[in-house]
Amino acid sequence: MNFWHVLSILFLSGGLFFFATATLGLLRFPDFYTRLHATGKGDTLAVFLCLIGLAFYAGFSLSCLKIIFIAVFMFLAQPTATHAISRAAMKSGVTPWTKEDATK
Repeated sequence: MNFWHVLSILFLSGGLFFFATATLGLLRFPDFYTRLHATGKGDTLAVFLCLIGLAFYAGFSLSCLKIIFIAVFMFLAQPTATHAISRAAMKSGVTPWTKEDATK
């Protein structure tokens, strides 16, 4: 196994870790906004790490360049989509969680 394959495995493992923690945040956090925050941040980093790992695995080729373009697009598009979803939720009246909600 050469250096690029080891580096690819490390990046893919990091991406898997962030996917798992984002899913855990989705399941454990109390309200819509904190869940959206966990999945928005975690999934963005996870997709970026996985795609960079796949680019290392593909080697320096046209496929690698395409994967890098996809990674940059996802890195820009996912936070924008998360912001748009949270803004739409705020405008539609979804209220954030407070400590008083926990005592009910």
